[in-house]
Amino acid sequence: MFILARGHARRVYERFVAATARAAELQESLLLRTIRRNADTDFGRALGLNRVSSAAEFRRRVPIMTYEDHRPYIERVKNGEIGAMFGRQQHVRMFALTSGTSDQPKYIPVTDAFLAEYRAGWNAFGIKALLDHPQAFLRGILQISSRMDESRSPCGIPCGAITGLMAATQKRLVRKYYISPRCLAEIDDADAKYYTIMRLAMPRDVAFMIAASPATQLKLARTGAEHAESIIRDIHDGTLRVEAAVPPSVREQLRCRLAADPAAARRLEAILHEHGRLLPKHYWKLGFLANWTGGTMGLYLREFPEYFGDTPVRDIGLLASEGRVSIPVEDGTPAGILNVVGHFFEFIPVECRDRTDPPTYLGHELEPGREYFVLLTTSSGLCRYDLGDLVRCTGFVGQAPLIEFLNKGAHICSMAGEKLTENQVILAMQRAGRDTGLHVPNFVLVPKWGQPPCYLLHVESPPADACDSPRKLAEALEAQLCQVNVEYASKRRTQRLGPVDLKLLTPGTLDRLDRHQASLYRRSNEQYKHKYLYCHPDDALSIDTKEL
Repeated sequence: MFILARGHARRVYERFVAATARAAELQESLLLRTIRRNADTDFGRALGLNRVSSAAEFRRRVPIMTYEDHRPYIERVKNGEIGAMFGRQQHVRMFALTSGTSDQPKYIPVTDAFLAEYRAGWNAFGIKALLDHPQAFLRGILQISSRMDESRSPCGIPCGAITGLMAATQKRLVRKYYISPRCLAEIDDADAKYYTIMRLAMPRDVAFMIAASPATQLKLARTGAEHAESIIRDIHDGTLRVEAAVPPSVREQLRCRLAADPAAARRLEAILHEHGRLLPKHYWKLGFLANWTGGTMGLYLREFPEYFGDTPVRDIGLLASEGRVSIPVEDGTPAGILNVVGHFFEFIPVECRDRTDPPTYLGHELEPGREYFVLLTTSSGLCRYDLGDLVRCTGFVGQAPLIEFLNKGAHICSMAGEKLTENQVILAMQRAGRDTGLHVPNFVLVPKWGQPPCYLLHVESPPADACDSPRKLAEALEAQLCQVNVEYASKRRTQRLGPVDLKLLTPGTLDRLDRHQASLYRRSNEQYKHKYLYCHPDDALSIDTKEL
């Protein structure tokens, strides 16, 4: 069985590598196939897609677009007008829900064709990871997914996480190795969900763990350590502790998975006695870990050795609800091969981003060492869509570039995948001021590293008779951030982000900061715009320095 599985995996990956040798040709044919599906729709006609016969013509005819350009048509699809964007025989399975740039979330239509593209990228990633770590073949997989039906569109189409749909439609042969069943996505309480996952997983033979955020991997490991005695008792007795906030319907579905296992309990108890703590590096023989490692996500990796020892880490690639961009093929690097068989890609040089009509380059035209913003066209209906992600080309595999994620676009911060924008921060603060009656003329929100990370609100000290006002404002801002950004709310709910913290500055600090920042540019002070959102934890140091 092992030899057959490995042989099949190798053939699948070799086909993907062969495709990179003719990436330019494949990208053009993929584009034409994608747009022809939806050319005879209101959206397609508005863009003239029925008259496009080449990638060059597509790039000349269709403007670079944002989600807001797509929103009117997507809203019609949400209301049941599938033909507004999608041609005959196109079926919308769900809307992948993610944060927008304002207070309105984005709804990405997931068609059968898009789901197949998305899954193919995951398959290429997983196959290469298993080929590089053969000890993980045909063993348990701990993969975390979320609900695909957090809500419904007006015509009843599920809206939620695409990972839920991926899990629901996974092949039975693969699904039998999943340790965490789909029903766990229905547990809303974060502590209960993490506890239940570890109750099921700790006695099992886990080969690798997959989660988008490394914070999730650490939270699971810490849950196992903090509740070691309770989990061991549950494993011994075949129970799931009563006080865990697990819905009765989920408990019923888990009944067959909770058989008493005294032998596993004794093994874990012996490990706990020997080491004093119960950590994954003690009770699992992990082949690898898979999660994001680029951008600010790399900060979490400093804590991995404590929990996972020297287990190698494979970046899962640049992927979002809108599509998969890269497929990493090596451990220890965020760089991956452009997903040339999945979607059609264009790239804007970083220095050209602010032009009215910037030039774009195809994947095979990129230059190693240069930085670009990503555009993608997919079977979800997105055309020349500005993803807002900055990447660097690090080399090539055939005609396909190797790219690594650097960060979200300007004025966007993402410590745990929340993609918080400066516009959202300003809007949330305006609403917080309205709710509390406390209006501050100036403030700065900065990401703060910790366990978990959070955002630190910098405001200047109020008069003595209003000393509690900033704390109330921070609490109100926290509530409003959850309202305007669905990803922020999700990360708070699952404890991957902590609540907004507060730092009081001496009066005049922020004005001095603005003058200093303006002096760094060769432009007049009047042209400098105050930054309300800083995007890296180290940025807090610059504010502290100016305060001194």
